[in-house]
Amino acid sequence: MTQISRRNILLGSAAAGAGLALTACTSNDPASNAQVKTDTSGNANAAAGQKVIIGFSAPAADHGWIAAITNNAKAQAKQYSDVELRTVEAGTDAAAQRAALSTLIAQKPNVIVMLPYDGKELNAAGLEAMQAGIPVVNLDRAFPSAAAYRLQIKGDNYGMGLAAGKYIGDQLKAKGVSNPIIGEIPGIDSLELTQERTKGFNDALAVYGFKVANRRPAEFTADSGQAAATALLQALPKMDALWNHDDDQGIGVLAAIKQANRSEFFMVGGAGSKSAIDGIAKDDTVLKATVTYSPSMASSAISLARLIGQGKGMSDLVELQVPKEITLASETITKDNASKYAPLGF
Repeated sequence: MTQISRRNILLGSAAAGAGLALTACTSNDPASNAQVKTDTSGNANAAAGQKVIIGFSAPAADHGWIAAITNNAKAQAKQYSDVELRTVEAGTDAAAQRAALSTLIAQKPNVIVMLPYDGKELNAAGLEAMQAGIPVVNLDRAFPSAAAYRLQIKGDNYGMGLAAGKYIGDQLKAKGVSNPIIGEIPGIDSLELTQERTKGFNDALAVYGFKVANRRPAEFTADSGQAAATALLQALPKMDALWNHDDDQGIGVLAAIKQANRSEFFMVGGAGSKSAIDGIAKDDTVLKATVTYSPSMASSAISLARLIGQGKGMSDLVELQVPKEITLASETITKDNASKYAPLGF
């Protein structure tokens, strides 16, 4: 887990300080026009002020979560009469996004909100913008240099693992299972975010004296999830619990489970897609919970970029400026609270 040397603020505080109240949801379909937007009425910071031109860049939407990031940013910008959003096509790799960002920097927007294809590879682009006097809001994939951003807002990958492990540990303990067989289907294993999620999961399970019996990585897609789950189910003829890191690949995981006619275990998902939340609410599969990594952070990023551009702070904080770093909490969605979290589904 990335260590935060400054103030970490959970989503609830960030949303309240920027004047955010969720009113809609996104879809698991990358082509969907649905999005999370916010009601900006009734908050002093929401009153029209100095015009702010916000540049926005995110990778091409090859995944439901990424599509929701862009949709949410656009929808949030429309809530403000004093915000002009300028988006650039970021392409499908770091080189393409770097070129697009150079064009955006030359346009001299007041603030840039950027979800980099890769934080390390795009760190120089963040530095270039900051050195040009353009504050950068680094969304999710972290730049290694604090000089490359004015604000970093991101999810908690380690916290996802902790939340998933705690839920599984609590459930197994309640059932009196002392030596459980636990499976894990991560995303791309070479990614730092996957490694952080797995570490959090292992650390949480260790509190209960549990450990993972077998893990098979997927690639954040339904097809790869189905292939990984098929292999895992063959390797573990009996299982007590399973954590799948990503709800998009979870579509394939659930398909493999259904095909294998397995139901002796329960499963926890990851991220909080609309299809996963709906399935948890219906309670008709092994999926009993998911831990959040919500693309609603893009809505908050736009609101906070606006405050930075206007030189304002967050209304619920004493400080006069927006904080340097914000880490969103990973929350556990179950049948009991699925309706509450449904608006955040993507």
